[in-house]
Amino acid sequence: MSANNPLRGLKKTHKAAIAGVAALSAAALGFTLVPGGGGSAQTEPQALNNTQHVTWSYDANSPQAKALATSLKNEHGIVTYQAKLASDAKVAADLQKQAVADKAKAAAEAKATAQAAAAKRAAEQAAANRSATRAPVYANNLDGWIRESLDIMNKHDIPGTYHGIYKNVMRESSGNPMAINNWDINAVNGIPSKGLLQVIYPTFKTYHIPGTKFDQYDPVANIVAACNYAADRYGTIDNVNSAY
Repeated sequence: MSANNPLRGLKKTHKAAIAGVAALSAAALGFTLVPGGGGSAQTEPQALNNTQHVTWSYDANSPQAKALATSLKNEHGIVTYQAKLASDAKVAADLQKQAVADKAKAAAEAKATAQAAAAKRAAEQAAANRSATRAPVYANNLDGWIRESLDIMNKHDIPGTYHGIYKNVMRESSGNPMAINNWDINAVNGIPSKGLLQVIYPTFKTYHIPGTKFDQYDPVANIVAACNYAADRYGTIDNVNSAY
């Protein structure tokens, strides 16, 4: 076959369809050839000289033409269907690929979240361990009671200083946590002042800080409650310089 053959690259079905058209055209031509001079139709083909013209026509309604058209239409439908199948297969493959990618992403995110949560718990536990290790130990004396009270007051935003507490303790009880006043008006009313800072029961009950003992004689609970009351009434225990 010549290198310039126009049929090169066509599928067998296309070549067959073209051959069919050629055959059908040749058959139709054999029945419709008419001499260029306009004579009557001949039942037998006659030789034409070089000066005569031939006219021919193709009957699209002929059985052969209809059969060929149907064949081409069916072939086109098959090709279209095959193309659709290929497209659908590609879409399905893409969707499956995306689903796999989404699943992998979700798994990675879940793993990262779990790792972050575990790291946070570990950090919190380490901080708690350090805090427990560093928990201060207070002496069981006036200095230790004041220092422990100041730490508790700091956590509850209760103002006061070591000096402010110390000077009032020394004036009220001389540092005796079991001190009690049995002669003033509070004692007459049945609610004597008690403890380091001489707090009466109603005041202690109102200004007691959770986490300390509910006991007027407990030195730390007494100091914290008294400082809480002084902050509410005087701004800070440091402003108290006499009976309060």
